[in-house]
Amino acid sequence: MSGQQCLRRLPCALRSVAAVRAGARAVNRLPSARSYSAVSRASSSGLLGQASRRPAQLSSQRLWSAEQTRSYADTIVKVPQMAESITEGTLKQWSKQVGDYVEQDEEIATIETDKIDVSINAPEAGTIKEFLVNEEDTVTVGQDIVKLEAGGEPSSGKSQEASQGTQKPASKDQETASQPSGEQEQSKSSEESAPKQEEKQPEAPKQKSESKPEPPKPKPQPPKQESKPAPPNQEPKQAQPGNREERRVKMNRMRLRIAERLKQSQNTAASLTTFNEVDMSSIMEFRKLYKDEILKNKGVKLGFMSAFSRACILAARDVPAVNASIEGPNGGDTIVYRDYVDISVAVATEKGLVTPVVRNAESLDMVGIEKAIADLGKKARENKLTIEDMAGGTFTISNGGVFGSLMGTPIINLPQTAVLGLHAIKDKPVAINGKVEIRPMMYLALTYDHRLLDGREAVTFLVKVKEYIEDPRKMLL
Repeated sequence: MSGQQCLRRLPCALRSVAAVRAGARAVNRLPSARSYSAVSRASSSGLLGQASRRPAQLSSQRLWSAEQTRSYADTIVKVPQMAESITEGTLKQWSKQVGDYVEQDEEIATIETDKIDVSINAPEAGTIKEFLVNEEDTVTVGQDIVKLEAGGEPSSGKSQEASQGTQKPASKDQETASQPSGEQEQSKSSEESAPKQEEKQPEAPKQKSESKPEPPKPKPQPPKQESKPAPPNQEPKQAQPGNREERRVKMNRMRLRIAERLKQSQNTAASLTTFNEVDMSSIMEFRKLYKDEILKNKGVKLGFMSAFSRACILAARDVPAVNASIEGPNGGDTIVYRDYVDISVAVATEKGLVTPVVRNAESLDMVGIEKAIADLGKKARENKLTIEDMAGGTFTISNGGVFGSLMGTPIINLPQTAVLGLHAIKDKPVAINGKVEIRPMMYLALTYDHRLLDGREAVTFLVKVKEYIEDPRKMLL
């Protein structure tokens, strides 16, 4: 190699040597970095890399990572899709409060619609940070309602710290409480030896027993103060001869929807009601004979709804218009006949009347229908009905007799054509084969749409139902 080539390479070599020396000095500054293992640990932990980074780069990267973590932590809970026909509802109540920790799928709020109540569940576990809407506000599908901070329960660590914090200053706080003397002796005894503690421990319960009557002293005082203003407040109310107070309560969405549908039915259908009277002796005897056996083997309480449902299904075979409906524009111009029977069962709840549907009831026996009705009734009382449970329905049965109704005219549930009303069972004198006998009798009421059903067909249907109930053996033929 020539001298000129050596001179050309010399600056590069000097620079490399200077870089090596600078790196060695950086490594030597590190604690316990004199060995190869320490250098490898420092390089693997990134200390050497951090030493070569600029402070501005470190701060910007940490800020970015913090912002990224914060954006991942917050979750926005939205109003879910409820049904095709439901786009909004009223946020009835919050099940949790701000700061509460919720598990995944735990209920946060309840939205009331015109058909059912929809529960809003947490998509993941976390802590509620903020409510974006208030109770009684109208919310739409997809609207943001809750801001949730995802992650594990933070209150566990705080509760441990709080418990440790309360354990440490417990003696100081309790000295100012209702038992100062006893706890002062306990603090003194902790500083002294063990035998001294045993000597002073029997003295503490004596002073505690003396201080025990002190806390109950203020307890009898509040009832005395509460009992004193109570009589003057009650006396003027009793002295007033008449009460003319008024309360105005906003109708819930379900009640508004029921009113709208019933009024629509009156304005659309040409409603007419026909009555008949049925002797319940045979079906009551039938139920008395087999109800215990069915309850034992099937776990179902046999009632009258299954018998009337089965009777209506069989009667609808002879009068198919009862199970039909009118569809089309301007009130309808097309009759839809069905080979299946979906029976809507009217169930009264606290919020209003709901009509869950027993689907394909024609394929079920009496025990199957009774079980389906019992399950739907339980779900309705617990506010657990879904849209699928109430959608559709081709014929409705309403049993007002459970409330003592003697007679009534039910309203058609559009687009259905008819509704059967059951009423209370009353003992009445009835002429049987020229003799007067006391029989359990019930009034049946069939309200039908005169646009589709004529009087002859409606009466024929009701008479067939009466015959099936008075002789249940016919339902087996």
